Amino acid sequence: MSDSMRHDRKSFLKKLGAASALITGAPLIMSQGRSQAMPLSRPKGAPVHLSANDRVNLGLIGAGGMGQGNINTALNYDGFRLVAACDLYDSRLERCRERYGRDIFITRDYRELLDRSDVDAVVIGTSDHWHDQIAIEAMEKGKAVYLEKPITQHVDEAYNVIDAEERTGVPLIVGSQRTSHIAYEKARDLYRAGEIGTLNFVEGYWDRFSAQGAWQYSIPPSASEANIDWKTYRKDLPSIPFDAKHFFRWRNYDDYGTGVAGDLFVHLFSGMHMILDSAGPEQIYATGGLRYWHDGRDAEDMVLGLFDYPETDSHPAFNLALRVNFADGSGGGSMIRLVGTEGEMQIRGSSVILRRSKMPEAPGMSISSFSEDVREEYQTYYREMYPETRASMIEPTELIFRAPDGYSDRYDHFVNFYKAIRNGEPLLQNSTFGLRAAGPALMANRSLKEGGQVIRWDPSAMRAV
Repeated sequence: MSDSMRHDRKSFLKKLGAASALITGAPLIMSQGRSQAMPLSRPKGAPVHLSANDRVNLGLIGAGGMGQGNINTALNYDGFRLVAACDLYDSRLERCRERYGRDIFITRDYRELLDRSDVDAVVIGTSDHWHDQIAIEAMEKGKAVYLEKPITQHVDEAYNVIDAEERTGVPLIVGSQRTSHIAYEKARDLYRAGEIGTLNFVEGYWDRFSAQGAWQYSIPPSASEANIDWKTYRKDLPSIPFDAKHFFRWRNYDDYGTGVAGDLFVHLFSGMHMILDSAGPEQIYATGGLRYWHDGRDAEDMVLGLFDYPETDSHPAFNLALRVNFADGSGGGSMIRLVGTEGEMQIRGSSVILRRSKMPEAPGMSISSFSEDVREEYQTYYREMYPETRASMIEPTELIFRAPDGYSDRYDHFVNFYKAIRNGEPLLQNSTFGLRAAGPALMANRSLKEGGQVIRWDPSAMRAV
């Protein structure tokens, strides 16, 4: 962090503290049946009680399923309260009042929310094509930002977000929560300890086998321009007639989303980059197509990506293979597997499976095609090269590490967000990390759209070459 950024961050913390001290009557809004989930660094079940002035007032911008899901998680931590919500669909605003209290401020215009003095931070859960504009304006208004992944719809937009974070000193965390997951922290520790030897290959997949998993979200029959601000939703795109599918199933369309790579490859990149302290690949190739969901979408439902990673101080050169299949008849699921010269690690859900194996020092003999005299010659040579040794104990070849039941990496992600706001602690996924994860995914989309063109990527500059 530059000196100017440290100064700006301190100024942000000072202003936030002063603003919170003035707020005495803001409502404390909690979800119904709120659990007492606590940071896992504390004993399980130990209460955390913060004063009203220590709490961070949240505004939600984009109150769809992901937005409200994020707020539900945030409100499990005593440090947050929701005071305002913004969405372009009236029914979602009403749902926010049903869930979080009639007293919260609601609006269709996110700028009205950003102008409120009682909002300290915002959770942005809009479609991808709005990410950059709202995030930048929020930081310029002094609001800390929790920004759903991917950081932006296009790579070049992310540079402006990074600039705004550095210029304002306002915290921004990208909502790809695997970087806060204790399973990924364990995998990083095992990798650094050399438990799989020298890394040479990584693969990951996120397959699905359901309509909802393939973004076939519910569309209310009553949805119309009477209750949805369609014109604002389209932003700077050419005008088209109202289409409820485009609004409720926006991930299916390139106008608003970033395809399966922008939605799911980003999670896989985030977790892997965190384990390896990696800046990203230098060569990208992708293929795929529409294999099942022929519903008018222009985002592919099958994508395969290959990525070449260069040697760095934190990892050797290796190859990465990623996959998303939205019609996976085997049932779907997600996994990352890191393979080395002495074993592998699999991260599945909240578990890390470590399997260790060592190649025998003695290579064995393949001498049956040799004449008898040459076989005897080689056997004498082999015994001298690999003398018989005493037997040794067989160590465990498989170890399984599991997170506690009920563990939530999204919860830990919000705790990190809170501590960055209140205490200036480092963010686990700031805008730069967010671009390092999103950039290769967005370039995979480009490779796919260009018929499998190989994309050269500079992981240091975070730009296509």
